[in-house]
Amino acid sequence: MDFDWITPQEAAELWGISDRRVQALCANGQVEGVIRLKRGWLIPKGTPKPPDNRKNNGRKPTNKNQEWHYGEEETRTCLARRNAN
Repeated sequence: MDFDWITPQEAAELWGISDRRVQALCANGQVEGVIRLKRGWLIPKGTPKPPDNRKNNGRKPTNKNQEWHYGEEETRTCLARRNAN
């Protein structure tokens, strides 16, 4: 039997993110055509992964461990403030 819906767990596996993140995307209305059933979600098969609109405050990952560093301009601003005091 072929169903036209997938669960958040199945979507998480397909999209490469956590199932909790998929649930949050559904709750925020970022997944097209999603249906809420009591405590769960049904996602239409073939729905593309929505873009990640979370902010990272201008920081960029420096390595695959996702450590963050600030850009040169932010560093200069912080040093100038520190030296002014």
